[in-house]
Amino acid sequence: MNAKILGALGALALLAACSSDEASNAAATGAGGSGGLAGGAGMGSARPGSQEDLVASVGDRVFFDTDSTQVRGDGRATLERQASWLGRYPQVSVYMEGHADERGTREYNLALGQRRANAARDLLVASGVSGQRIQTVSYGKDRPAALGSDEGSWAQNRRAVTTVR
Repeated sequence: MNAKILGALGALALLAACSSDEASNAAATGAGGSGGLAGGAGMGSARPGSQEDLVASVGDRVFFDTDSTQVRGDGRATLERQASWLGRYPQVSVYMEGHADERGTREYNLALGQRRANAARDLLVASGVSGQRIQTVSYGKDRPAALGSDEGSWAQNRRAVTTVR
């Protein structure tokens, strides 16, 4: 009887730990969005021009379709916001990290990640950011954002992430 009660309490604890809200989802995906606050004003502890400010103000990542290096429309909008943000902080330089999902060889995914990082960098440069401020790096499938072997996980791992250096 005690085992059943303990099991039920454990299940309740797991369910409580799995609950989420919009803010934690945005933080996990890097979706960002200032909620109408320009430049992240009022975002609390995020120092202007920092990684935290980038994530909170405009988002730090764009996503790609399977085996693609084409930046999607939603990604273009994010990169345009990043270009504007970088225009406000000319002293900030960034890394553009390219990532891939777990499918394919390590070599293929490193090359795909590099092409994704380059595609995102090229859009920032086309939006007026100096290429001197952007260094690209590919992690291929070595640094997944989501663990799992399903489409939801793969979709989160096919990305380019902008990080302040």
